[in-house]
Amino acid sequence: MWNVGVYIALTIAIFGAIIAVAAAAVVFVIRLKRKEKPNLSSIDSDMELQQLGFSVRTAASDKKVSFEGSQEGLDHVHLTPRKGLLELYTIEELKKATEDFNPGNQIEGKVYHGRLNGKNMAIKLIKTEHVSNVEVRLFNDATHQHPNIIRLLGTCVTEGSSSFLVFEYAKNGSLKDWLHGGLAMKNQFIASCYCFLTWKQRLRISRDVAVALQYMHQVMNPSYIHRNIKSKNIFLDEDFNAKVGDFGIRNSSVEDETKYPDVSTNPATWNLGYLAPEYLHQGVVSPAVDIFAYGVVLLEILSGKTPITRPDNKGGTNVWLSEKIKAILVSENRDELRQWMDCALGENYWFDTALTVANLARACTEEDPCLRPNAGEIVEKLSRLMDESPEDEHMLICESSCKPLVNSSTNNSSE
Repeated sequence: MWNVGVYIALTIAIFGAIIAVAAAAVVFVIRLKRKEKPNLSSIDSDMELQQLGFSVRTAASDKKVSFEGSQEGLDHVHLTPRKGLLELYTIEELKKATEDFNPGNQIEGKVYHGRLNGKNMAIKLIKTEHVSNVEVRLFNDATHQHPNIIRLLGTCVTEGSSSFLVFEYAKNGSLKDWLHGGLAMKNQFIASCYCFLTWKQRLRISRDVAVALQYMHQVMNPSYIHRNIKSKNIFLDEDFNAKVGDFGIRNSSVEDETKYPDVSTNPATWNLGYLAPEYLHQGVVSPAVDIFAYGVVLLEILSGKTPITRPDNKGGTNVWLSEKIKAILVSENRDELRQWMDCALGENYWFDTALTVANLARACTEEDPCLRPNAGEIVEKLSRLMDESPEDEHMLICESSCKPLVNSSTNNSSE
């Protein structure tokens, strides 16, 4: 019995020693791993530029977004969950996608259409030094992608002076193409067979852009000021939902946009017509700068005219949309407003609604930035207009013999 007791005691002691050694080993390994953990803050800034894509997530879902109903807040804007990381493309992949940047795939300027692994994409050539200017926050905010902001799919950062940004492909081009005659040149890139935007589509596009601005100005923290809102940077998907693009990669400054003596014919100089007075003259930047430019876009949508146009008579001054609408509304001449509206619409629009939108655009382009509405107020106004549109309203695309939607005998008033 004594021997059995000794054996039991020895067994317990040995088992206890094994447990103690194992515990000590675990503690040692944990401490060793902690010491070997890399310090991310010491990574070289150039490496951060090369790894830009790993800090950005994009939407991998083509889920449709509904904007029906009130939008006083952002409750009805469904942000699309994102999956995966931003792609890091090689130059060989982009050459393959664009057929070695074939001129036939050139959408406009330095933007090419590409197709890789069954996916359409818009590939923009930029200076490598400008890659770091891209506003990552717009594509990497929380865990969602805003439906009215163009998606950044990936990057291709080279060792040379030129690099590439890869965006989702807007199947119906830019708003500028539809309003200012760009479709004929780009018919191979446009999904729609229609010849112009209907009134209902124009209202929805106007609201979509306002919703994007509301997100940038009033939801993002800190807020983001785009500074380059214009019809060229508003893109339309296959369902004519509007998406704002061109974030943080503009190539011009205020000085660049004011050096042109004649701004009536060259589309590149239309930029001047989007600039708010306080930004143009003092360089003051605030959300109100975007609101002014948005007001000019509204005027383009209503009239089909460019931000600045040449007068009919020689020796006259250039006509600015933001000034023209003020003169029209002050005159209280309803026929003048009808004549100013886009002739492509014919009479297929509601005059009351058009008058309200015109007054909204005028408010957005007030010289005093304090008098301009904010993006949330614009969304609320346009949402209400769309909700109040008659349910039996049908917009005809290419028929000029349709029943007029304008009732000239109705007393109209602006809000």
